[in-house]
Amino acid sequence: MKVIYPGKVIGIIGGGQLGRMMGVAAKEAGFKIAVLDPTEDSPCGQIADIRIVAPYNDEAALKELAEVSDVITYEFENIDYEGLKTLCETAYVPQGSELVRITQNRMNEKAEITASGAPVADYITAETFEELKSKIDNVGFPCIVKTAFGGYDGKGQVKLDSLEDLDEAEALFKNSPCIAEAFVPFEKEISVIIQRNAAGESYCLPISENIHKNHILHESIVPARVEENVLVKAEEAATKIANHLELVGTLAVEMFVLNDGDIVINELAPRPHNSGHYSIEACNISQFHQHIRAICGWPLRKPKLWAPCIMVNVLGEHVEALNEAFQKYPDWSIHLYGKAEAKLQRKMGHITIMTESIESTLNEIDSTGIWSD
Repeated sequence: MKVIYPGKVIGIIGGGQLGRMMGVAAKEAGFKIAVLDPTEDSPCGQIADIRIVAPYNDEAALKELAEVSDVITYEFENIDYEGLKTLCETAYVPQGSELVRITQNRMNEKAEITASGAPVADYITAETFEELKSKIDNVGFPCIVKTAFGGYDGKGQVKLDSLEDLDEAEALFKNSPCIAEAFVPFEKEISVIIQRNAAGESYCLPISENIHKNHILHESIVPARVEENVLVKAEEAATKIANHLELVGTLAVEMFVLNDGDIVINELAPRPHNSGHYSIEACNISQFHQHIRAICGWPLRKPKLWAPCIMVNVLGEHVEALNEAFQKYPDWSIHLYGKAEAKLQRKMGHITIMTESIESTLNEIDSTGIWSD
């Protein structure tokens, strides 16, 4: 296993908030940072030692990143797969390109989750709308049709409650082939963030319970309010997937918890995840520090939760009210990402609150009015 030592340069493809927090963690460990992003003043670019401003598929820019970096990682999966594949031939990219190919395409992703032995909802794949119509009885209704490529925060998908709704899915095929998943009535959504180095050593962060508003993550509650046997199943499933994929780095595994306590895997993200931001304050090792350890070939640290906590996303519409709340809530840990413009439903930052009472703190958050609909 190759070891990258402090003083070396970590290249990051993607200059968003995940890259920024990854870069801060790397700098704390003594590394330098190079970032490739098409935006001049990206959140990660603001803290980087070397900024390469270019599209993710720019061959010259990728070559430059390879030349200045001792190890390269990426902050999100929607980068150019072919460019990354070529980069792996000349640069040290311990995560490889295969994980991006798999998670960029929901068809590939479902197939690999199934191959790992982890549970998924019944699903079909369809290259065309006509194929969807011919196969829809195999999953029945209600179901959710999703584009194979792209789509996030609820975009690129539609729920169908009956055969009469089927035409609503036709427009999705303009973008890509689709999958249709049987709708799973679930009690909660949880996520497991598992991190693994090239030697096969892996650990999961404490599992979070996720609450969404308008298809965007609103709150992550840690520890998740589920039975212990659910936590065990969730970690086992995440470990199966990580080992099957020969993961190096970070994998977020989003899951549904059913009424009977069983779990079903929803989707994967091959990088640090919004639901793991709480770990910066609430754990002895954050997801970002552990990610740096994993890609640099360091031994991993067993995560420990210091106290129950709640992470709340700050969107563009919350920034002004949050600015007024700084003085009132000194126990809030506030992270803003350095984005130039606060737009509606754009993630601008997050807060983390460590607490002795999850329920009372949830009530306190609601009482501020900052996150009112």
